[in-house]
Amino acid sequence: MLKAILAISGRPGLFRLFSHGKNMLIVESLATHKKVPAYAQDKVISLGDISIYTNEGETPLYEVLTSIQTKENGAKASIPTSAKPDELRAYMAEVLPDFDRERVHPSDIKKIIMWYNQLLEAGITNFRPVEETAEAPAENNEATPAEA
Repeated sequence: MLKAILAISGRPGLFRLFSHGKNMLIVESLATHKKVPAYAQDKVISLGDISIYTNEGETPLYEVLTSIQTKENGAKASIPTSAKPDELRAYMAEVLPDFDRERVHPSDIKKIIMWYNQLLEAGITNFRPVEETAEAPAENNEATPAEA
C-alpha cells in the first residue's frame, strides 16, 4: 500500500499517486484530496522505498509504522511532533529498539510520526506491501526520511 503513497520534497503532507502525465506525475493530497502535478525536477519518493537505519542494517518503514500502530492500539501517536529530541528518541526506542541513534535524527522521527498520523487520518491502516506480481521487480531505492 505504501508504494502508492508519496512524499514530495518542499511540499507538506503526503500524496497518493493518481496518474502519470508527460514528464510529470499527477498526485492527490491525502489531506485535501486536491490533485496537483509533480514534475521531474521535484524530489518524489515512495514511502514503500524508505527504510530506517538500525544497528544491524535497515528496517522497512512499513514495519516501523506497523510497530507504532501496535504500540498505540491503532490510534494516533501519543507523542507530539513538537516533543524534545530525547523524548522522540525514547519513543522510537519503544517502537524500534535497535534503531541507529547516530544516523536516525530527531527530525527523521518527527517525520515518521507525522506520516503515521497522516496515514491514519486518510484511513490507511494497512502498511504492509502488496505482494509483487510475476512482473519484473522494481528497483529498491532505499532512503531515510531525511532524504525525502
